[in-house]
Amino acid sequence: MNNRNPDDKLRLLLDTDANNEIDDQHAIAYVLLNGGCFYVEGLTVNRTNNGGDIEAQAIEAERVIALCGLQGVLPVTRGASASFVDIEPHLMEPDFDGVDAVNLIVRRARQASSEKLVLLAIGKLTNIALALKKDPTIIDRVKVVWLGSNYPQPGEYNLDNDPESVNFVLDTSVEFEMAVVRYGAFSGTGAVKVSLQWVRDRIAGKGPTASAAVIGRHGGEFMNLGDYALNLLEHTDLYGDPPARALYDLAAAAIVKQPSWAQAHSIPAPILQHGRWHSRPENTREIVIREYFDAKAILEDFYATMDSYVLADIASE
Repeated sequence: MNNRNPDDKLRLLLDTDANNEIDDQHAIAYVLLNGGCFYVEGLTVNRTNNGGDIEAQAIEAERVIALCGLQGVLPVTRGASASFVDIEPHLMEPDFDGVDAVNLIVRRARQASSEKLVLLAIGKLTNIALALKKDPTIIDRVKVVWLGSNYPQPGEYNLDNDPESVNFVLDTSVEFEMAVVRYGAFSGTGAVKVSLQWVRDRIAGKGPTASAAVIGRHGGEFMNLGDYALNLLEHTDLYGDPPARALYDLAAAAIVKQPSWAQAHSIPAPILQHGRWHSRPENTREIVIREYFDAKAILEDFYATMDSYVLADIASE
């Protein structure tokens, strides 16, 4: 473990609801096996409405870490179970819901560096919003990249799990990019999808070899991430023709590495009201919308990463 960022890699802290679906696992692995690009300063989890309690979210993240050969090197920090509005009044208490994750985000953001810490959020925004609220001095020291929303249409899982946290972040001055989901539309991360055959042919058996067998979420023993990725896909619903599953979170991680893999445009920060987006054209605070993802480039890079990986350096306390 290191106390400094070697070789000016991208400083990154990943915030995830790891046990919710199957795409978080791919994003975690992508970050941890792209050590030539990322310097990982933490991995925090939150609880959303699927996948069990905060411990279940953490255990799934720990499975992926072990399958990436980093067991015992990267701890999983437990974060918020409740929503922003429920937790925010208790921020000055010593043991509020999510305190460990919030404090880690603040500590890492305050580390001396000429580069901003990228907070890659692939679940609800609760941990991030709480950290910005607790210590506003970090606002200019971080960049938030969030996988969420069907903007400009309403709805989406990560957004619906804590819309108040989204509005709070939108009304700060933090640098903010929104990688849109847009279920079923080719313009969102939903276009980055894989079939069982693709995973069998390209990913199965790939990645580091774990130091010990890892028991999967659905049982079974696994020694590498590729086989576990296939198992996860075999135990989830597939859609379309041919049947496939979107890896939304992987797309968000990939554009942190290579921004050209998605189109970007700036807009005045909107606001959510009664579950719907409302534009604020007079708003001088702007955010970036990420859309039209290069699915082929992202999936080919994921395959290349699994085939020829570099373990990430992990920051120590």
